[in-house]
Amino acid sequence: MKIEVNGAPRDVTATHLGTALIELGWAEGRVATALNGSFVPQAARDDTPLSPGDRLEVLTAMQGG
Repeated sequence: MKIEVNGAPRDVTATHLGTALIELGWAEGRVATALNGSFVPQAARDDTPLSPGDRLEVLTAMQGG
């Protein structure tokens, strides 16, 4: 299905957020996620369904000072 990931169109086979993160290469990273503008906690990702056209934002922590 086609979804938008960080502003770019992507095709994924996953039907839930947790498996989409694995498919997109973020399985091992510590990331924050928002689906259609709403924060999704890590504990809820495997139970959060995806639909065509969803907008997923994946944010990673940055170091600096």
